[in-house]
This record gives sequence, C-alpha cells and structure tokens, in this order.
Amino acid sequence: MIQTPYLLFLGDAPDNLAAKVAQGIRDWNPDAAVGQFRMEGCKADVGLPDMTLEEASAAGAGTLVIGVANRGGVISDAWKEVLVAAIEAGFDIASGLHTLLRNENALQSAARVHGQTLHDVRIPTVAYPIATGVKRTGKRCLAIGTDCSVGKMYTGLAMDAEMQKRGMKSTFRPTGQTGILITGRGVPLDAVIADFMAGSVEYLTPDNDPDHWDHIEGQGSLFHVSYSGVTLALIHGGQPDALVLAHEPTRTHMRGLPDYPIPKLEDLRDMALPLARIANPRAQVIGVSVNTKALDDAEAEACLREIEDRMGLPAVDPYRHGAGRLVDALEAI
Repeated sequence: MIQTPYLLFLGDAPDNLAAKVAQGIRDWNPDAAVGQFRMEGCKADVGLPDMTLEEASAAGAGTLVIGVANRGGVISDAWKEVLVAAIEAGFDIASGLHTLLRNENALQSAARVHGQTLHDVRIPTVAYPIATGVKRTGKRCLAIGTDCSVGKMYTGLAMDAEMQKRGMKSTFRPTGQTGILITGRGVPLDAVIADFMAGSVEYLTPDNDPDHWDHIEGQGSLFHVSYSGVTLALIHGGQPDALVLAHEPTRTHMRGLPDYPIPKLEDLRDMALPLARIANPRAQVIGVSVNTKALDDAEAEACLREIEDRMGLPAVDPYRHGAGRLVDALEAI
C-alpha cells in the first residue's frame, strides 16, 4: 500500500495541465495530500502549501508522489536530485510515469540503503485476458474526448459521486495513473500490452447487479494520432451502454500536435457511436461534459447553452456545476 498523506511533487512543470496528476489528487482526494513541492521555474500550482521535504515530513507525509505527467514520462537529472533527497529524508516515492523508478539506478540504490519503497503504479499487476466480447451484466458509462486531458476522469468521478449521493449503485473504475493514485486501485491501461488492453477493461468491469453503473475512466481520443488505440480499447472492452462526450472549448489543436485541429463534437459522436455499437448495439450518447475552467461564469453559461442547443443533449461542466443532469440522463436509459 502507498502511504498517505502525500507530498505532491510538481517539479518544474510548465503549466497546471502538466501537473494534472497532482491536481486530480488535490481535487478528488484532498485529505491525501499535505502540501506541494515546487522546483525553481515551476509554473504550476494546485493550491496546497509549498513545503520543503523537512516541513512535509513534520506534517506527516510518508510518500512523495510525482504529480507531473510529461510527454514520454521523463525523469530529469534535476528531478532525480530531489527524489534522492526525499528518499534520504525518509519518503517513499510513487510515480505513474512510463519511465520506471525501479529502472533508475540512483533511486534504486538510495531506496535500498535507506529502506524506502518505490511505487511504480503504471506497472500491470495482473495477467489480463484477451477480450472475448461476451456481454456482461450491469451497466457501464464511458467518457470519450475530443482531445486528451479535457476532463474525462473528472466526468466519471463527478457522476459516480452524484450517484453515490443519490444512493444509487455506482463504482468509478480507474484506467490511468491519476485515478489509481486517487482510489488505490485500477488498471494502468496504457502500460498493458496492446493485445490485452480490451481484455483488461473487461476484467476491470465484471458482471454486476442489473442496476449498477461502472464509470470507466476515459483515456486519449479517437482523433489523437498518438493515443487513439487506448480509447478504442476502452470502447470495445468497456461495452458502454452510455457515452459522454468530453470537450475543452478553448483548445485550437490536439494537445502536443499543433498540426491537428480539435474535432467537432458532432464528428466525435458520429465516429464513436458506430464503434461502440460493435460491442454493444444498445450504446447511446447521453450528454456532453464541457471543461469550462478557462471561461468566466457568463462565458461558461453561453458555451454550455450553445452546445446543448446544437447537440440536443444536456451539456454541463460536472466539476463546476455538478453532474446531476448527466446522471438524470443515465436514469432515463
């Protein structure tokens, strides 16, 4: 088990989006973190107290969690200095990066000498099966995005929280590093061998009560040429009964791909639904989740109204305004 509370390591993140792991933990499991550690030049801030290693240790932190998700999952030499110092100060280290802590000699040596633990949460711990496509009992909802990092995880967490509040049967099913660090369980889907990705989603969302909803954490985007494969595995392995379209309205191009424009919501709907109906002919799109963080209140209201009028679906920011209308749409299925 990963020791809590955490000290969230923001490193030298260039913006808040790069620190999305830390932000997700801060937003959805705030009691799990006592502070943040920022290096010189860091431009991210998740709203926790800035702490030195000594201050965090005195506050009870047991694990330094790498809260940055950079392209390629690189651990820089500057980061390693801080991580080694943290190990020497008595911290375990947890990371969801593709670069594994256990493969970094300096970290491995320091952990061995000081008796600390390195947690690589992006390592599959189960021999997942190949997908069979057999229909499972229970119901499943999946958020799919026009791009990466638009709020798919927040959508699932918000819908699950609303259903729990209503006394409905619901479980959030993490498929990425942030969700796993928030809940302590899940499948690190983008680290699963390709032939077994859909099978791992079947494993994650087994047979359940007929009125139970699994909210599967979305990943990537069908339109993102770097990460579309993981999205399709979620669609086919998850066999969703309900799809929620997730969108960030201020983006002009796909994250990390300046030559690829953001697709229209209509294009996402029209591409995703036929793919979903291969595995579940009853699949339907039930709403739109819009990440309005970059908009003020009036702009957000106008944006949501325009999308709702255009798409004929409830359009909400589930984190800013609550997921009630999306859950209403699930109940109507």
